[in-house]
Amino acid sequence: MAPVHARDEIAGVIAAQARSPGGGLIVMPDVFNDANGELIIALATSSGVPAIYPRPVFAETGGLIAYGADLAEQFRQAAGYIDRILKGAKPDDLPIQQPTKFQLFINLKTAGALGLTVPLIMQMTADEVIE
Repeated sequence: MAPVHARDEIAGVIAAQARSPGGGLIVMPDVFNDANGELIIALATSSGVPAIYPRPVFAETGGLIAYGADLAEQFRQAAGYIDRILKGAKPDDLPIQQPTKFQLFINLKTAGALGLTVPLIMQMTADEVIE
């Protein structure tokens, strides 16, 4: 675990992972990581560090893999909650819901740049494979 709180700390964390045998990154869903996504992707790729990201946009812009909750589905679920609240339900009485649908995006171009081969079964189960 390597919490980062400033943009200038990102390079050091990624460099440390690059020096570590089998090093890699799990980029957590966070506003800071969203704002610095392009830098994180560029440094991870140029350092040869495989990384998994929380949202499809990361894989679409050059990240290796993105896996996370389908935000559109979460918004659809939220609509049901809003409807219940507008009809008088107390928010405290509503059950907590977990995401029910997840998405997997794989960027094969980035995998190639990192010297990685993505198993065919993983490609077949992905929601989107970026070539």
